[in-house]
Amino acid sequence: MENKSITIEKFNGDMEEFDVEKLKTSLRRSKASESEVDKVVENIIPILYDGISSKKIYKKAFSMLKKQNRTSASKYSLKRAILDLGPTGFPFERLIGALLKHHGFTTQVSVTLQGECVTHEVDVLAEKDGNTYAIECKFHADFRTSSSVKVPLYINSRFLDLQKRWNDNAKKKSHLKQGWIVTNTRFTSDAIDYGKCVGLHLLSWDYPEGDGLKQNVDKYGLYPITTLTKLKKREKDLIIENKIILTKELYESPSILDEIGLKPSRKKKVLDEIKALCDL
Repeated sequence: MENKSITIEKFNGDMEEFDVEKLKTSLRRSKASESEVDKVVENIIPILYDGISSKKIYKKAFSMLKKQNRTSASKYSLKRAILDLGPTGFPFERLIGALLKHHGFTTQVSVTLQGECVTHEVDVLAEKDGNTYAIECKFHADFRTSSSVKVPLYINSRFLDLQKRWNDNAKKKSHLKQGWIVTNTRFTSDAIDYGKCVGLHLLSWDYPEGDGLKQNVDKYGLYPITTLTKLKKREKDLIIENKIILTKELYESPSILDEIGLKPSRKKKVLDEIKALCDL
């Protein structure tokens, strides 16, 4: 292995040389111990071949990590877990609303506002310190999908239409200050450059660097219920249908687990998993 490079296919379809240190770093971010990281890597190396997909590597790593440390496995699966919130974007909007609350904003989800020319559906309306922010959530069910420059071009034109009407209204108690775009995947470099130029705030899986969506979810423990390893997919779907998106929400409303048919022993295991995951 040390003497032969292996090319892997990334989630976005690009090809790159396999880097064992990148794998170790991603495992360490899940708070796995060094011995756990080493065990996962020891099991990954023998299955590698030229052209293997990063998705296959991820599945194997997740399976191995789950056997050793379910809490770390849940954190390691965050990217996939957010994708699993689909197919609609509403759960993702709820996640972003919760994240903004942790940053001191008051929020409303799915708001209809009148612009200067037309009406607009705003995914999340957030207010803080006398300023209001109109936030567009771009949820993608495929992590290979990036938001191109067309997205901020369109969102900025919508925001300007809203801003003129809002700030010309003397009855409004706050100033409509800025438009935001939040995505669970990535922005192209042109999209980022345009956003900076016109003053849009962009937030993606890994942008801004060191303060992207992943870092914020980890920091505030805002893990979606799709990260839980003790629940089956159908059970997670039923919980989401009841508008419970975050593990913390489920912990605060445990009766939903009775309603979907979990026995007391499994219910306890799910709640214990949430406690460990969110440090409750």
